[in-house]
Amino acid sequence: MADTFTTRTLHVPTGSVETVYDLTDACSAFLQEAARGRDGLLNVFTPHATAGLAVIETGSGSDDDLLAALHDLLPADDRWRHRHGTPGHGRDHVLPALVPPHATLPVVGGELALGTWQSVVLVDTNVDNPDRQVRLSFLG
Repeated sequence: MADTFTTRTLHVPTGSVETVYDLTDACSAFLQEAARGRDGLLNVFTPHATAGLAVIETGSGSDDDLLAALHDLLPADDRWRHRHGTPGHGRDHVLPALVPPHATLPVVGGELALGTWQSVVLVDTNVDNPDRQVRLSFLG
């Protein structure tokens, strides 16, 4: 049975453009304090109806490819029934069904056990909401 649960909320400024925001360093910094060398699980959660979390490679064009794929799957046009906000905003409310608002990741020896090229990212296509929260919770 785990004997430690620690949680913290990050404030993430995503601005007014669609973004894939790398959270990996923030997750690692949190685990240095919270895990202190222990094994466990890191849960990452964003309490927003129009954002999600993913584990992908970043910095090699994959983040732009992800946004392009989301544009193909969820075009920002007038097809959406949910119609407040900027044109096509209804697609932002469908995003979390494809890119969920949570991820649970293994922690080994106090560090994220990610693959060589994996990063933890916030995916935000909602240009109407420039400030996001992400909750990090360590159970170990």
